[in-house]
Amino acid sequence: MNKIQTDAYKNHLIDEKSPYLLQHAYNPVNWYPWVDEAFQRAREEDKLIFLSIGYATCHWCHVMAHESFEDQEVANTLNERYISIKVDREERPDIDQVYMSICQALTGSGGWPLTIVMTPDSKPFFAATYIPKSDRMGMKGIINILKLISDLWKNDKNRVIKASEDIIEAVQSRSIINTKIVSVGHDTLRKGYEELSRNFDVNWGGFGGAPKFPTPHNLTFLLRWADRDKNSNALKIIEKTLKSMRYGGLFDQIGFGFHRYSVDAKWLTPHFEKMLYDQALLAIAYIEAYQRTKDQFYARVGREIFTYVLRDMTSSEGGFYSAEDADSEGEEGKFYIWKKDEIISKLGEEVGELFCQYYDITTEGNFENKLNIPHIEIEDIDFVKDKDIHIDKFRFNIEEARKNLFDIREKRIHPLKDDKILTAWNGLMIAAFAKGYKALGDQVYIDTAKKAADFILKNLRNPNGILFRRYREGEAAYSGYLNDYAFFIWGLIELYEATFDISYLEEALSINEVMINNFWDEEHGGFYFSGKANETLFIRTKEAQDGALPSGNSVATLNFLRLFRFTGNFKLENMADQLIQYFSNQISCYPIGFTHFLSALYYSVYPAVEIIIVGSPDDETAKKMIEIVRNKFLPNSITIFHNIDSDDKRILEISPFIKDMDLIDNRAAVYICEGYACKTPITDCDILKLEVDGLMSR
Repeated sequence: MNKIQTDAYKNHLIDEKSPYLLQHAYNPVNWYPWVDEAFQRAREEDKLIFLSIGYATCHWCHVMAHESFEDQEVANTLNERYISIKVDREERPDIDQVYMSICQALTGSGGWPLTIVMTPDSKPFFAATYIPKSDRMGMKGIINILKLISDLWKNDKNRVIKASEDIIEAVQSRSIINTKIVSVGHDTLRKGYEELSRNFDVNWGGFGGAPKFPTPHNLTFLLRWADRDKNSNALKIIEKTLKSMRYGGLFDQIGFGFHRYSVDAKWLTPHFEKMLYDQALLAIAYIEAYQRTKDQFYARVGREIFTYVLRDMTSSEGGFYSAEDADSEGEEGKFYIWKKDEIISKLGEEVGELFCQYYDITTEGNFENKLNIPHIEIEDIDFVKDKDIHIDKFRFNIEEARKNLFDIREKRIHPLKDDKILTAWNGLMIAAFAKGYKALGDQVYIDTAKKAADFILKNLRNPNGILFRRYREGEAAYSGYLNDYAFFIWGLIELYEATFDISYLEEALSINEVMINNFWDEEHGGFYFSGKANETLFIRTKEAQDGALPSGNSVATLNFLRLFRFTGNFKLENMADQLIQYFSNQISCYPIGFTHFLSALYYSVYPAVEIIIVGSPDDETAKKMIEIVRNKFLPNSITIFHNIDSDDKRILEISPFIKDMDLIDNRAAVYICEGYACKTPITDCDILKLEVDGLMSR
């Protein structure tokens, strides 16, 4: 928390729930949240608005806060000349999107903290990211900038207003999507693979150079392409990347979970914050890689991610927390790094030296100030070749040492945990746990996914079906955005296939209708990021490009295609086709930027399969059939369970095409349908396995 915490400095953020806003509640700056009162006061006092956007686990946000927003001189300048507003970008991604587009237009780049100066009517004309307090290294300091801009407002207001209007007009024109319809299909998917292949780092895995981000949807698309083009290098790219990330400093070798990104090309030095959405998307990538290859390494990494999330990121109520900071005690990464002599003293000479050799921990250090980031440079089976120790004993000793160091590390001062619960990110984590259960069979995974979904349905939805964005300390706030709907629907679809509880499929379809009614552009097509229930800003965006997160439009497209297969409702397939056509020009020009959309396109282009299992949930053969199907990587399939122990009217209402599918000779049966035609039902598990293997190998 800030160094100044007295009632004399308490500002308008004090009653907020956002951990980020509360970090600034005792700044001497007289901050407001994004509320009408702030804009009204700016108009009444004819003052410019200073808008600062960030998030609780943002390192440079902390730096700017300590340098400037806790500083009395900066505060005096802001309080005298401006109305100051703080926004948590994770609570209000709509505001962040709009003003980030301004920053990118004016400066050519963006990032956080995002700094905007705008007129009392919220029209921006100045944008920057981090600004030092005083002039430094060619950068103007914030005090000088603030004075220059406010003097300009005072002396030449019309020029400022004209500039702000020109900027808005330019950004609005840039936000118009070229909706020229072009043909996208197999060749587009191949182009996406080829672009990823050219960008692939053959030495270290991943794509491009430093800084290097995980971007799991690149890998999940490549998993699909690897099934389509057996002669491609897609699987090699996937395996090199997944293994390099797990062995590198990007992965927390002591406590598990992935950090945000690597500042170098070889995954050694991470930016140490941990985001929930990275855990979810990476877990999905590792689980799908396990289903595809049956390599237990990928299953183990999936379990490690889930261990971290269950231990550190799951609330007692069932929702998942958002993030953990990179900083502790004012230093980035301090919680995670080690000196060699500390490890030797804790583990003893023999085990300690072995541990340090394996994790490249040296007296000189592989990080700053003779400190070390644990990482693995050689696989354990190769590491022990020249050592007098059996691989099983080595693995046992290393794991026991890791547990000991974890217990020691737990006594350190922990980084801040951003404990707000976001619907969108929870949807991704629900999908990941449901997939984890299907592939690995651990009951705690499905129990966790169900509890989280039930929590959101109970606490983050109003009586009209509108989702909320954020929950914290008993309060749900802010009408949800497109991602909240699309990601949560994804989670519910996965949850149905993991449990065959029809209520989750019903909820997915219901929420999907609310999303269509609130976000769909009836005139042109595509989904807006902000819906009818959200605040109207001067730009209304339609995001399709897949960045750190897949876009709401790409996730919605794949959801539609899967829900169509469950229901046979051609409206859903038609909407998916409209989305693909609407964004086809963008996807065709730059497929590498739309890799989750490519997974949806893959589902659209190649044959989709409906797998209907008919039987009793207590029947051992039916259980074995479910297990056979769940264990496989079948990205273009959906699975329905027709429970003959109940009248099953609810599933028949959703999937009427299964009504004539029944037991065969009073035995459980599997119906595999493709291209609106079903094959002979299968009652033998060995034959089913061969048939499913055939689906994988096409």
